[in-house]
Order: sequence, then structure tokens, then C-alpha cells
Amino acid sequence: MSVDSRELPLGSLLKDLLRERSLSMRKLSERTGIHTATISRIINGKQQAKPDHLRKLSDHLQVPAEQLFRAAGYAVGEPLEENPSQIDEIVSIIYEVLASSQWFHEHFTVERIEQELNKYEQYARTKEGQQVIHSDFRAKLDQVSGAGPFINQLSDMYRIYEEGQASPEERAVLGSGLLYFILSTDIIPDYIFPFGYLDDAIAVHLVQRRLKEITESRLRSEG
Repeated sequence: MSVDSRELPLGSLLKDLLRERSLSMRKLSERTGIHTATISRIINGKQQAKPDHLRKLSDHLQVPAEQLFRAAGYAVGEPLEENPSQIDEIVSIIYEVLASSQWFHEHFTVERIEQELNKYEQYARTKEGQQVIHSDFRAKLDQVSGAGPFINQLSDMYRIYEEGQASPEERAVLGSGLLYFILSTDIIPDYIFPFGYLDDAIAVHLVQRRLKEITESRLRSEG
């Protein structure tokens, strides 16, 4: 049987290719150098495959890279991002740590963070929530003392929020991430080393992704 990937989403396509080639995810991991947990998340739709992932999978599964890129939702023929953004690299590492941890279940953790962000998004629309962001963000940032590679993203989010140029929807989403950082009773407590700030970093990533979705939706409506 030959797999025609043109109509298959990436996860289903990879499952079929593994079955055709009598390969396990663990064996594919050994051949590609991609962590088994990462392959599992890609197949199950929990993580977006990066271009580098797809190229490695193409080489070792002997399927045209264009088919995998199309199945993954990339617009084939358009330039691909060769160097993933810093936040995507951070979250990739976070997922690896959570997947191997005996204390936390990855899907449950991310789901909980999303729930918290939804709650804070509503609070960010209120005058009280806006005042908390304005008055308390810098103090909380000083407490962290620069810990965590997500600090630059948080600072950028605060700057954009305070400039007031974002749309009300974007500002509420930005506010949700800032309030999570300021107020949230951490799903992963800060004192648990080395996991303490991982949920804050995941929250930043989720906010960035949500902002991207808002921008793409606006562009589609304007087009």
C-alpha cells in the first residue's frame, strides 16, 4: 500500500507511514534524533511540527518533504522559518521536561494554564485588573530578578499593553498573560526547582499564539 498524504493531516499520515514501515515511535526517534515524546505530541496534535522536524522525518520515512509540510499545514512554496523563535524553542524544551517528569502530566498542566488565562482575560477587561497590571508588574518582575528566558517576552508584552496601541481584544489577551505572572497561584510552584517558572513560560507562549491567531483572523477579514 502506498500512502497518499495530500488529504491526510500530519498525525494520521505519520501513523500510516509508521505502520507501513513497521516502525515504532521509539525506533523513529533513534533514527531522526527527535525525542520520542515530541514525535508522540506531533502525531497526537499536541505540538506543531517544526520545519526541521519535518525534514528529518522526510529523510527517514522516505516520503517527499513537500507532502509532510502540506499535511502539517504549511503553505508549500512560501519561505519557511529556518530559525524558530526563542519562545518556540523554550516551549519545546518545557514540553520535553514535563513529559519526562514524574510529578506533572503535560496535557493537564497546559489545560490548567489555558483555563487560568481565560479567567484573567476577563479580569484584564476591568478597571481593577488594568490597575493591577499597571501598578504591580514591575514589582513582580523585580522579585523574579531576571530568572527565566521568558522575561524578555513578558517585558515586551507589558510595553505593548502600556502603549495602548493594541486593540481591546489584543490588550485583554496581553493582560491575561501579565496577570497570570503577577497574581496566579502557580500550577507549578516557583519553589519546585527546576520546574518553578515553566508554567509562566508556557503561559507566555500561549498568549503569543493567541495574539497571532487574532492577527491572522483580522487579516483574513480585511482581505
